[in-house]
Amino acid sequence: MVVDIFIPCFIDQAYPETGFNMVKVLEKAGVGVRYNKNQTCCGQIAFNSGFWDHAKAMGEKFIRDFKDCQYVVTPSASCAGMVRNYYDEMFYNSALHNEYRLLKKNIYEVSDFLVNVLNVKDVGATFKHKVTFHDSCAALREYGLKDESRTLLRHVRGLELIEMKETNTCCGFGGTFSVKHEPISTAMAEYKVNRALETGAEFIISTDSSCLMHQQGYIDQKNLSLKTAHLVDILASGWEL
Repeated sequence: MVVDIFIPCFIDQAYPETGFNMVKVLEKAGVGVRYNKNQTCCGQIAFNSGFWDHAKAMGEKFIRDFKDCQYVVTPSASCAGMVRNYYDEMFYNSALHNEYRLLKKNIYEVSDFLVNVLNVKDVGATFKHKVTFHDSCAALREYGLKDESRTLLRHVRGLELIEMKETNTCCGFGGTFSVKHEPISTAMAEYKVNRALETGAEFIISTDSSCLMHQQGYIDQKNLSLKTAHLVDILASGWEL
């Protein structure tokens, strides 16, 4: 099997190693990887900020960049959720109707793809640390992701997964929400990080790097003994191709 990968603009610019680690994990699972260098953004940021014309133009490019792909795999549940949920509003009954419907069916967040398409639960990773898991709003409520990430983490050797209270509570990032409503956003990050600290975990793990960046910012500001890491960074730990 060969899949196309979508590396979101956020990961491309701020966390490129996470993109490389997703490739590493997919190849370990026996999957060939194709990367279209013309890809840019799915349009989520513009869409959520109310710039629908701009979002639609970006969405048109996104659809054409991944036209006729069997599978598109991404390390961002929020970006996959954008395509699955909101391209309907921009492209229904348009010239790109059939193309977007095909893409909507074929785009997967990476843990969902590993567990439910490839039936892979153990990638051979080792990570000897205590971790807790943050369910991002987009992953949980828009994409519908819940057990897949935990299934993969439970098969990582040496890893101890400790669930925090209110794991599905928002961390306060919310894209431009964290800029427009900074005091509220910071208070929500504080609440979320405190729930993680209560578990005694060393790392907060999630499927969305934006949430992790927000929480890591609060952690760094307060000099707390806690770190954040994307799920695929954990899955790529402890082995070599």
